[in-house]
Amino acid sequence: MNVEETSISGLLILTPKVHQDTRGYFTESYNRKTLSGLGLSQDWVQDNESKSVYGVVRGLHFQLPPFSQTKLVRVISGEIYDVAVDLRPGSPTSGKWVGVILSGDNHRQLLIPKGFAHGFSVLSHEAIVFYKCDQYYHPASDTGIRYNDPVLKINWKIPLPDIQVSEKDRQLPWFDAGRKYFD
Repeated sequence: MNVEETSISGLLILTPKVHQDTRGYFTESYNRKTLSGLGLSQDWVQDNESKSVYGVVRGLHFQLPPFSQTKLVRVISGEIYDVAVDLRPGSPTSGKWVGVILSGDNHRQLLIPKGFAHGFSVLSHEAIVFYKCDQYYHPASDTGIRYNDPVLKINWKIPLPDIQVSEKDRQLPWFDAGRKYFD
């Protein structure tokens, strides 16, 4: 497993070894022992999967403390632009974000610690996204930040007329309102 640090502390890109030949490929996408050896020892309690079509933007989502989640995100098929926004109080990168291309072809995974908002846009015809969580879904603490926040200025890599967002995500608060939950 290759571990790559991003410009935000704790936000990591993991790339497993892929064994490929004319028949296809095999990869070990998760191995608790391997990740523990790298100092990553989350206790995953829930797996989530979504299928979305081109232009969909999901997020930016997070759960309020004490129900905050660490997520390990990967793409089974298709391609997404995965974004994590640092909301951690006192972090020198609070309010900054990182975007990473994850695809079924590159096998990259994004490890997103607690204290981050998370979202993605679908760049391919469709994408199946799979992610592990270390905390159960807790509806009362589910919230987020609006995808088109003028402070964050995230380029979702989708032309504006093609962006599709749920009504729920259109109603999320702006960044400054969402940030207060972690201050």
